[in-house]
Amino acid sequence: MTVTDTATLVEDLAATRQRTLDLVAHLPTADLERQIAPIMSPLVWDLGHIAAYEDLWLAHRHAGLDLLRPDLAALYDAFETPRAVRGDLEILGHADALEYLDAVRDRTLAAVERRGADPVLHEMVLRHELQHTETMRQAMAIAGLLPAGEPRLPGSGPARPADAWLSVPAGTHALGASDDRFAYDNERPLHAVDVPAFSIARRPVTNATWLRFVEGGGYVRREWWSAEGWAWKEEYDITRHEGVADGAADAPVCHVSWFEAEALARWRGARLPTEAEWEKAAGRLDGVGLVWEWTASTFGGYPGFRPHPYREYSEVFFGDRYRVLRGGSWATAPRVATTTFRNWDLPERRQIFAGVRLARDPLSPEEPS
Repeated sequence: MTVTDTATLVEDLAATRQRTLDLVAHLPTADLERQIAPIMSPLVWDLGHIAAYEDLWLAHRHAGLDLLRPDLAALYDAFETPRAVRGDLEILGHADALEYLDAVRDRTLAAVERRGADPVLHEMVLRHELQHTETMRQAMAIAGLLPAGEPRLPGSGPARPADAWLSVPAGTHALGASDDRFAYDNERPLHAVDVPAFSIARRPVTNATWLRFVEGGGYVRREWWSAEGWAWKEEYDITRHEGVADGAADAPVCHVSWFEAEALARWRGARLPTEAEWEKAAGRLDGVGLVWEWTASTFGGYPGFRPHPYREYSEVFFGDRYRVLRGGSWATAPRVATTTFRNWDLPERRQIFAGVRLARDPLSPEEPS
C-alpha cells in the first residue's frame, strides 16, 4: 500500500499514531524513561525520534519549514546517538515527548493540506513509525513489558512428513521490488537472478525441534558451529535458549541469533536459504510473518543500487557484518512486511523476533529423505 491522496494519508497517519500510543499506554513513566538494555533505546527515546524524523521529512524537507526543535536534531539522530548511550542523554521525558509528537503532527497536517501528499516521503515516514513500534516491542519483550496477549505466536499443529519440504525447480527469479509501488532503496532495482534447484521447509523450525537440538548437544557440539559463532557462544557463555520450554511445542522458535540458526541447520543436515531462494518460494510457504527468518545472505545492494532518499537508510550497513532476514514477525505491521522487504541485523543479535526456516540442496536419487 502506498499513500497517494491526502484524505487517506491523514487517516493513515492518525491510525499509525494511535497504534504507537496504544502500545505503551499501560506502562508507567518510569518504564518508558529507563534504558532496558544497552542494545535497546529507552522507549521514550523512540517516541522523540519518531517525532523528529517526521518533522525532518514532512515539515522541513517536504514543506520547506524550519525544524520545530533544531536543538533536538542530533539528539534524535540514530547515527549521532548510538543506542548504548541514549540512556545517559538528556532526552525528552514522557510528557514532553508526547507534546513534541502532537506539535509535529499539527505541522504535518497543515503541510499536507497546503502541499498534498508525497507518495515516497509520506509512505516512508508512516512505515518508519510502524518499524519503530516493532523495535519498541523488542525492548518491552526483554523487560517483560509487552501488553497482554503478546507475543502472538500460535502453534501450527503437527506437520505431516509429506508436507515438510517444498521442492523448487531451478529457474530465473525476478528479485526485488518493481517501480509501481513503494519500496526501500535496498529492494531495487528489480533484476533477474538464476536460482538453482533447492528444497525449503514449509514451516519455520518449532520450539520442539529446538529442544531436540539442545538435548542433542546443540550448544556443546563444536562441529555444528562456525568459528565466529562458537567464539560468540563461548565469550557470552551461551548454553541454552531462554523461553523455548515455555512456548507451545509447535510454535516457531523465536529470538534466535543467526549463529544459532546456522548451527541448528547443520545439526539437521540442512542450511539457511539465500534471500533469493526465500523470495522465490515465499508464496507457497506456511507460517510466513510469525517470525523473521534468517537467510544465508549478507546485506548488500542489488546490481545498479542507488541510495534514495538518503544514504544512511541502507548503504552504510552494506557489507559482510550484517545478515538479511525476510518475512516479518508477529510484531511487524502488514504494511511493512512485503515479500521483497529486507531486514538486517548482526549475526549475534537475539532481541529481534527472529526464527529459522531451513533449506537444502536437492537430494540425490539414492539419498534417503
